[in-house]
Amino acid sequence: MRIGVDIGGTKVAAGLVDSSGAITHKTRVPMISAGTAAAGFSAVSAAVETIFAAAPEARAAVTGIGLCSPGPLDPARGIVINPPNLPCWRGFPLTAEVERVFGVPARVDNDANAAGLAEVLWGAGQGYANVFYATLGTGIGAGIIFDRKIYHGRTGSAAEGGHVTIDYRGPRCGCGKFGCIEALASGPAIARLARAKLAGGTRSQILELAGGLDEVRAEHVGAAFREDDAVATAVLEEIALLLTVWLGNIVDLLEPDCIVVGGGVAEMMGPFFEKISCNLPRWAINQRAAEIPLVMARYGADAGIAGAAALCE
Repeated sequence: MRIGVDIGGTKVAAGLVDSSGAITHKTRVPMISAGTAAAGFSAVSAAVETIFAAAPEARAAVTGIGLCSPGPLDPARGIVINPPNLPCWRGFPLTAEVERVFGVPARVDNDANAAGLAEVLWGAGQGYANVFYATLGTGIGAGIIFDRKIYHGRTGSAAEGGHVTIDYRGPRCGCGKFGCIEALASGPAIARLARAKLAGGTRSQILELAGGLDEVRAEHVGAAFREDDAVATAVLEEIALLLTVWLGNIVDLLEPDCIVVGGGVAEMMGPFFEKISCNLPRWAINQRAAEIPLVMARYGADAGIAGAAALCE
């Protein structure tokens, strides 16, 4: 058994994970992100203690505690450097503190790296050694798994797949670059594209669901698509093309054994996976690109918990 802890700017989620990757107990507590380092760590401790209270037998059985934390961080030393949404931690030795308090080995990494590892060990990437993992949501994150291990790069900053530029004349991304796939195909980008298509007065269920043009969100596009709305279909077809271009670059760079995709936008794009796979050879030098499985991740909202636990394998 191991405990996975998923730390965000507003919450800490924790779960007890068994050797098959099943999450047997879960909890969620508020994160104290704007106070002292000790106050922030107390939220992590409280989440772990809640798991032990729910499953007392786990206290003696747990062999490690894994943690997903916003970056930047140093996975090798277990230090959270200076994440913008966790101002309480600057150069904070997170793994050392966890080991001191709970007396078991601890590991820390970013959520996409960890989630990718969980998919390889227990999820949709089982049976594959080299996997590219992407999470599509409010942002686009990525993890690279080589030989069933996370590839961190020289400084721990590898696998920023969401910030691969596919259109240098495209919109400015939050990272400062132009035309990143995150700026073009994340949840907010889907909403922007839908609003642009609707701005001329086109009728669509998207507007009915949203209640107005300014209120359109990606989830409204997804709901309208499920009702065969023409505008929603056009939006998601364009997003599917952008993702195909991006994944074609990824295939030419890495040629993974498998591509695993998770996150809320991934669920929306699931009906397009087959089309994306079939079209990959048009956007890759590798003409066997379509042979690479493109699959939905096993872990949805629990990807952070499972991923954190996978760090302790």
